[in-house]
Amino acid sequence: MSASSVVMLPYAPSSVAVARQRLSAELQGAGLLATAVDDVVLILSELLSNALRHAHPLPSGQLKVAWYCSDRQVEVAVSDGGAYTEPRAGRPTLSSLGGRGLGIVEYLAERWGVRHEAEITTVWAVVLVAAPDRNGHQGLSETRILREVG
Repeated sequence: MSASSVVMLPYAPSSVAVARQRLSAELQGAGLLATAVDDVVLILSELLSNALRHAHPLPSGQLKVAWYCSDRQVEVAVSDGGAYTEPRAGRPTLSSLGGRGLGIVEYLAERWGVRHEAEITTVWAVVLVAAPDRNGHQGLSETRILREVG
């Protein structure tokens, strides 16, 4: 399995659906198991939604979305023009209407973080995926296996 893309999207809520559809199609085409595709697409949705909600667009007025896939992992990244606060996983109350996005990312991803380059902020996450067996079938993502068993 190998796939990677860099996509420039408008700084608009409709970009979330566009990114989800493109990433999902590319990962499915690369042979990734549906449960792993769902996890990676959800993570990208959360990162992109957070950028739209909390950050400024890039100088071009857009956001940059990228993903890189290998046999063992998928990395997704969203770059924006920065925000007044640093992205971090919150601990919302049960009655809170929001604030769960990066907590979801933290749960599903093997690791995630933030990179700063000049005026650009990139939030990224890595999801481990099981390597295909000799018949070409993949199991659950390793992250999910460890969390469900452990």
